[in-house]
Formats: sequence, structure tokens, C-alpha cells
Amino acid sequence: MRRLMLCAVLSLAACDRTPSPPPAAAVEPAAAVATQKLSFEEAGELARERRQPLLVEFHAPWCYSCYYMATHVMTGPQWTAVHDRAVVVEVDADATQGAALKARYGIRALPSYLVLDAEGDEIGRILGEQTREAFYAALDEMLARGSDLDALAQAADGADAAAVAAARQLLASWHARYDAADALAWHASRDDDVRAALDADPAAAGWLARLRFLAAAQGGDAEACLQAGEAALTGDLGCARAYELGRYLGCAERQAPSRERLLVQREAMAQLVEQGAFGEARCADERSVVLTMTQLQSALGDTEAQAALLQRATADVERRLGGALDRDRNLADNLRVYVEQLARLTDNYTALDALMPALIDAWPQDYVYAFRHGRSLLARGEPAAALPFLEQAAQHAYGVNRLQVAEQRVRALLALDREDEARRVVGATLKANGPWFPEQAAALKALLKT
Repeated sequence: MRRLMLCAVLSLAACDRTPSPPPAAAVEPAAAVATQKLSFEEAGELARERRQPLLVEFHAPWCYSCYYMATHVMTGPQWTAVHDRAVVVEVDADATQGAALKARYGIRALPSYLVLDAEGDEIGRILGEQTREAFYAALDEMLARGSDLDALAQAADGADAAAVAAARQLLASWHARYDAADALAWHASRDDDVRAALDADPAAAGWLARLRFLAAAQGGDAEACLQAGEAALTGDLGCARAYELGRYLGCAERQAPSRERLLVQREAMAQLVEQGAFGEARCADERSVVLTMTQLQSALGDTEAQAALLQRATADVERRLGGALDRDRNLADNLRVYVEQLARLTDNYTALDALMPALIDAWPQDYVYAFRHGRSLLARGEPAAALPFLEQAAQHAYGVNRLQVAEQRVRALLALDREDEARRVVGATLKANGPWFPEQAAALKALLKT
């Protein structure tokens, strides 16, 4: 099994020594450390000093799920208690170091919560929006276990109840890492009695079905992907059904399945919409439930049902926000997506063009909404209207998003025959960017050659 080592990004001096636990007086209290903004290196060193796990929180300013977690889950006494059990560090995936860490640890979704032991080996990870109950149950298990994935694999190598329980955790960890190959190779190498025990356990069997589906989706055979997806979608997936059905519909784009195969998925998804998007027991990521259902309706050619669902979701969020877009950024961004999807479906952007300036006013501290609105206007052939919003976004842009904003600014300027200004934007942006994000930098430079 591949091991993810913290030492790869720490200084050699920090990795060359294994200090003894310091005296109590030498270690800063967790409550005080929790209020500080630690760098990744500082957090890693502190975890080594404390002999505690390191919880790395990957987020970005455009990540709607990150705002949900920050305001609805990572709060209160439970979150305070985490800082007594682990060193916590925030990593902005758009920043230069954050992007490097995201790539190094194979982070594929935001938010992601990576738990490393004191030596930097991975204990596990949690992906995306979670309910408070689910997040702390998973995190508490990882912090209590404290052992890395290699140790967990050893504990899972058996057919007794304890081994099967460890196997469930191990398979879930592989799925969170998008590592179907290692998971299925491990399963194939187990003795017959171990595989039989896992196949007989509904939770373990469910994870194996989802991992087989993930492997098929990562491969090139669309029909195999559809078949594995149908097997995975047979079980009770709860809110995760939206993600797995989204993957299934991705396979369907490569090889259009029959209408009957798609209709099989509609009933279960319709139930999830009622319960998980509009019911009392909403999914933490209700937005993915709505959007996956509209994607299924699109595949079925039912644009009327798409529009009706988006209108219902829009009205629901507007009611909950009560006109205060600054009340809950997660909900406000859900509103933006529903209105935007409806605008594209109907080719009527009146409501979107009214909403976006209000969102910019409600959340002025970053580049996100000014950038999104400018990009939308530019895509609709309105470069003069787009440019002021893109210039506003540029005032707050940094890291990789600095290049993304600059790309749209340059496109707008070129569309307005203002090539000299476009060249100045490219030069200033590349100078500020330095050697980072070479692919995006090359794409920016290439705009002047077309």
C-alpha cells in the first residue's frame, strides 16, 4: 500500500529527528494553538511535538460545501474538543502551497479532511459535506484508532467480526482516496474465508460494489461502467446516491443506455429528492441531490421536469434565506446555481443578471462572484459588460485563481480590440505568479498567439 509521508514536504531537519515528548510546560495549550493560523510545516512540527494526529482541512473560496462545513458542522464544543485531540491546519487549495499539497496527497474533492498520524502517515480522510453526526463519528473513529492505513489493513485480514469491521473502514478509506485499484487488489489477495465474510456483510459488500464501479468508471469500457454502476446503485446509499448516480450518468454520456435503464434509476432518485432536498432530513449536500436529478431528467429528455425542479429548489432556498443573501453562503450559492441552471435551460438570464450583483454586494471579500458574473457575461458575448466585474475580481485574486481571472480579462480585452492592455495584464499576472501553475500560465500566454 502506498504511504503518504508528511516528511516529503517538511524540512529535512524536522524529518531527521524523532524527538521525545517535551515537558508539559514546553507545549503550548491546545486552546491557544487553535486560535492561531499555522502553516502546514508549523502544524506538522507541532503534531510531532505533541505526538498527536494532524487534521488537514483543504478548502477554497469557491467551495460551497466548505462554507456549509465551516458554519454548520465545525463549530461548538465538538469542534473545540477536536483541537484537544489533534493539531488542526487549514489549507487553501487555490494558494501556491495549498495546491502543491492538494496534488501531493491526491485530494480530489473539496472540502477534504485528511488525518495523518504524528509521523505523517495517513489514518484516513473525510470528503465533502457531512452532517454533524456523520462527520464527528468518522473523525472520532480515526482519532481514536490513531493507526495508519497499513495497520488498518493488517487488522482487516480476517473473517471474525472485528476484522470485518476494520475492513469496512479500510474500504471506505480507499473509496475516499479514489483508490479502487489498491482496494480491489487487496480484496482479491485475501483468503476465500475473508472474501466470503466481506461479501456476507452488507456494508462491506456495498463498499466493494462502489469500488468496482469506481474502477470501471476510471477505465475505458462504458458498458462495463454502466453495469457496475447499476450493481452499486442497487443498495441503500442514502445521500451518497446522488454522487454515484452522477458517476453513472457520466458513463452514460460515453454510451447512451436505453431509456428503460435510466428509468430504473428515476424512482429511487425521486425519493431521495423528496427526503434529502426538501424533506426534514435534508442531505448535507442537498444541492448535489437536486442537480443530479436534473441531470437524469436531461438524459431522459424531460426538460419540463428539469425546469420544474429547478424552480422548486429556487423557491425553497429563497424562502429559507428570507431575502438575506449574507445569512448563509452555502445556501446563497445554492440559489446562484439553481438560477444559473434555469437560465441556461430557458436561455433567459434576467433573473441571474439581477442576482449576481446582489451576491457580489453580499460577499465582497473575495473574487468569486465578480469572477463568475464576468465570465458568464463574456460567454454570452458581452465583453464590455463583463470587464468591470473581472477587474473587480482581479483585486482579490491570488494563486491559481489569479491566472483564471486574468484569462477571462484577456479574452474580454481581446474581444474589445484592446490588445495592448491584454498584453499588460498577461505580463503583470505572470510576474506575480512566478513559477507556479505552469499549465495555466502557458494557457494564459497562448491567448496572445491566437
